[in-house]
Amino acid sequence: MDFRDTPEQAAFRAEVRTWIDENLPTELRGHHGGAARFDGPEVRAWSRALHDGGWVGISWPAEYGGRGLSPRFQAIYLEEEARAEAPPHIGVIGLGMAGPTIISRGTEEQKARYLKPLLAAEEIWCQGFSEPGAGSDLAGVRASARLDGDRFVLDGQKVWSSYAHIADFCILVARSDPASERHAGLTYLIVDMHAPGVDVRPLTQITGEAEFNEIFLSGVEVPLENVVGEIGKGWDVAMTTLLHERGTLGFALVARLEVQLRKLVALAGDRGATPTQREALAREWIQLQALR
Repeated sequence: MDFRDTPEQAAFRAEVRTWIDENLPTELRGHHGGAARFDGPEVRAWSRALHDGGWVGISWPAEYGGRGLSPRFQAIYLEEEARAEAPPHIGVIGLGMAGPTIISRGTEEQKARYLKPLLAAEEIWCQGFSEPGAGSDLAGVRASARLDGDRFVLDGQKVWSSYAHIADFCILVARSDPASERHAGLTYLIVDMHAPGVDVRPLTQITGEAEFNEIFLSGVEVPLENVVGEIGKGWDVAMTTLLHERGTLGFALVARLEVQLRKLVALAGDRGATPTQREALAREWIQLQALR
C-alpha cells in the first residue's frame, strides 16, 4: 500500500503548513503537551483562529460545521501541527470524542445545541469514563445514575479526566440499573460541569503539573434530554466514543511522537551515541513506522 500523499493531499499539506507558519503566535511555538499547559487566553485565541481558518472538524460533515474531508486530511493537519510544535485546539476531547459521538448517536436537538460551540472553543469538554479501582475497565463502572422523574441523579467518582478543571461539559457513563453487572445497565450522559454537586480536584503529578483530575459527583441532576442513545444502552454509545478516541487522538499522539523522536535522533547524531543507544533509537523508529 502506498502511504505517500496524493497530489490533492500534498496541496492540502502545503496549505496547512503555510497557514500555521504565518499564523502561529511566536509565544506558542514549541509548546506542546497536556491540558495543564493549554488553558490560557492565548491558546483559546489560537483555538478560535483554527476554527475561523477552517482547520477544526476537518473530517466532520459539512452540515455540522466541518469540511467533510476524509480522515486522511485530518491526519495530515495533525502531522503538520506536530511538526510546528503548535498547541492543539483546546477542545481536543470534544473534537475527538464528544462531538463525533453526538454526531453519530445524539438527537437532532443535541447536535444543534453542542456541536458549533464545541468547534469554536466556546465550550470545553472532558470525559468521565475511568473510575478508581477500575483502571481502564469501563465495564467496572460504579457511579450511579438514579432515575427521578424527568432527570437522573448522579453519585460517584471519576478519575484521570483531562481538561475537567476547565470543562463546561462531560461525556459520562454511569450505572442506571443498580441490579446490573458489567456491560449492561449503563447510561451515557452529557453532564453540565457547572451543575451543583460537581467537584473537580486536580491530580498533581511528579512534574508539579495537574494535567488530570478527579471528578466527584454528589446528587448531580442531569435532565433526560442529556441522555445520548438509549437508557441502559450506554455501553454501545461508549464504544463509539472509544473508536473515535483511538483514531483521531491516536493520529495526534503518533505525529507528536515522531517529532520528538526525530529530535532525539538529531541529538544523538550531534553528540554521539553508544551502540546500545543507537540500537534503542532504531527500535523506536521501527515501532513508530508500524504505528503509521
